[in-house]
Amino acid sequence: MRIATYNISNVVKRLPNLLEWLDERRPDVVCLQELKAADALFPQAELEAAGYGAVWQGERTWNGVAILARGAEPVATRYGLPGDPTDRQARYVEAAVNGVLVASIYLPNGNPQPGPKFAYKLAWFDRLIAHAEGLVASGAPVALAGDFNVVPTALDIYRVKPHTTDALQQPQTRAAWRRLLDQGWTDAVRALHPDAPMFSFWDYLRNAWDRDAGMRLDAVLLSPSLAPRLRAAGVDRDVRGRPGASDHAPVWIELD
Repeated sequence: MRIATYNISNVVKRLPNLLEWLDERRPDVVCLQELKAADALFPQAELEAAGYGAVWQGERTWNGVAILARGAEPVATRYGLPGDPTDRQARYVEAAVNGVLVASIYLPNGNPQPGPKFAYKLAWFDRLIAHAEGLVASGAPVALAGDFNVVPTALDIYRVKPHTTDALQQPQTRAAWRRLLDQGWTDAVRALHPDAPMFSFWDYLRNAWDRDAGMRLDAVLLSPSLAPRLRAAGVDRDVRGRPGASDHAPVWIELD
């Protein structure tokens, strides 16, 4: 079973890129982020023609998350995180696919920092940690997949900038990431590639792709009951270099 996460950065605009990658790699489950499309504009028919059922939570202009399943219909179990009924941003969707509970996550960026956007990021992270704790306690096989907007360590960025104000690298952000992992989650790519950068994001600015000035922002986390099935993991780097590509590359894992 291959599970992938892909920040598509506009699912309508980059639909040809997505369909090309799906045809080449044929992942069983795909978590998408940054759909940047209202629910009615989600390309359900085109994805069905490619062999994928889908559940999604769209949002016009920004955000939006989806879960695709090859040859199957995901069974949605949750739209949005619990803990704040006033939060309408489309950043979390959860579904059961072939015996695995999968979540597609688009954690807030948090910039500029400090400020209300960073406060929202940390509050959202706290809600994710609270919900994830319940998922671990359930004993169910769970994969949390998405763009976590965290640079966990110095290995996960091309160049360390001392005293940076970037919300992705703040001590509070990294501490929240560690609190999440300390529940027992396995960071699949890092578990199998402990010494490699494994970047998944390259900015459009300053020739970042050409310079390999990347960051590892996208991850698949496996619950204790699912982690023993992990067999392979990687990043489809070449997808980032294609015409019209997202600034993220797909990250994937393989399970027995």
